[in-house]
Amino acid sequence: MEQPRYPIGIQTFSKIIEEGYTFVDKSKFIPSLISGSQYVFLSRPRRFGKSLLLSMLHSYFEGDRALFKGLAIDSMDVDWTPRPVIHIDFNPENYMMENGLEIILDRILREYENKYEVIEKETSFSGRFIRLIRTINERTGHNPVILVDEYDKPLLGIEDNEALFAKNQAILKGFFGVLKTMDTHIRFAMLTGVARFNKVSIFSDLNNLRDISLSDEFADICGWTERELTDKFEVGISKLARNLEVSYEEALRQMKEFYDGYLFAPRGSRLYNPFSVLNALADGYLGRYWFQTGTPTFLVKRIKQSKMLLASLNSARSMKIDLESVGMDDANPVPLLFQTGYLTIKRASGERYELQFPNKEVETGFAQQLLPLYAPQMKDLSGEFSLWEFQDDLTDGRPETFMKRLQTMLKSFPYEQHNEKFYQNIVYLLFTLSGVDSRVEEHTNKGRSDLVVRTPDYIYIFEFKYEGSAEEAMRQIHDRDYAGKFAMDPRPLYLIGANFSEKERGLEKWIIEKKVPV
Repeated sequence: MEQPRYPIGIQTFSKIIEEGYTFVDKSKFIPSLISGSQYVFLSRPRRFGKSLLLSMLHSYFEGDRALFKGLAIDSMDVDWTPRPVIHIDFNPENYMMENGLEIILDRILREYENKYEVIEKETSFSGRFIRLIRTINERTGHNPVILVDEYDKPLLGIEDNEALFAKNQAILKGFFGVLKTMDTHIRFAMLTGVARFNKVSIFSDLNNLRDISLSDEFADICGWTERELTDKFEVGISKLARNLEVSYEEALRQMKEFYDGYLFAPRGSRLYNPFSVLNALADGYLGRYWFQTGTPTFLVKRIKQSKMLLASLNSARSMKIDLESVGMDDANPVPLLFQTGYLTIKRASGERYELQFPNKEVETGFAQQLLPLYAPQMKDLSGEFSLWEFQDDLTDGRPETFMKRLQTMLKSFPYEQHNEKFYQNIVYLLFTLSGVDSRVEEHTNKGRSDLVVRTPDYIYIFEFKYEGSAEEAMRQIHDRDYAGKFAMDPRPLYLIGANFSEKERGLEKWIIEKKVPV
């Protein structure tokens, strides 16, 4: 079969279609999207297809029907009348510069002012935007369409610079305030971003702004369902299977574990991350591609400052109203983690949402970002406390060595860090990043064990007590029969009861029992 062309990093709809790149068709959403409201906002994680979606809308509104031949919208009853489009893309600029936002706004406005021969020049950005919209209406006879890509890019990444953040926020507030005052001169406007910041004008001033970020109707508008993946990328999945030396079905299962799991509305589909999938299929390798494009440092700092239990992120709870809008000064990091794609919907009941990491790529990648803040010792892959050493202890069946290594490492931390939550976070990071199959609070018919670890040759059941005793921890393992569910597993099983002590600055004692299958 012909080798497919993957549009990695290509966000222009016309280029993808004209040059024969593989395209997952989302055009079926256009009619209801543009008829449902005059102003629309969509929040999705970075690298999730927002720019391509706006590029497709741009081509549609310009009436370039030939690009849509054979796509879903081609057979739908829609208006193909060409409309003028103002496309504002905030992606290219470096906003760490003091005047980065002003530079890109001036560049974009000058481009359209020249195109439409705007004669009367205003000085303010909002004044120039108003004059541009009026001029386009006068010269074309049509109200323009306004598409804004990554409206929040000038705010993300500069959180530590409070003065610059406030300045950019004020500029955006004035600029987007135009949308309200000019609504009779605008055909349609759509804005996308990573997060919905609650102090930017568009969300407080536009009464008719429709936020479709948590909408069931548009839950699948960005990202790929498994059906879309298998329909479009069978050749690539087969190549991946050959490289991994597994079956097609196993390769798909591993892709699902790494890149699937995003859910943006309770009745939506679980979705794959397009950026990671394209790179994995092109390379024939399952890597953490999304994280290689950069993780905002403020997110990592926010987690550390919140002093939250890291394992709790896999069952975080939030009200829907809190997930819909965030502030940079919010003490609770969960809504921002959701909007930026590090958490997704696990289940929902009315207005109450339970969240989790969407997949292995996100959980392990985020843990990797947190590691230097909690346990810098484990970053040295050649040291005695490296993740590889801990992993080898478990895969080779050396629980005593593993526990001794953990005890010694904990003694190296400053005294003030030693508390129950700190120990729990270290254990969570250690097992998440160690490369073994580890599951926190695994359910049985009699309760939940603290941790279950599976390697190809061994199973480990851990129970930890803080200011309790190792004997008490082991007694709980037996009383609640945590090992019962593994009765038919042929692998040797290690039961490990241990206790943490603040007085002893870490791991005080442990008991290990080995059960060999009959």
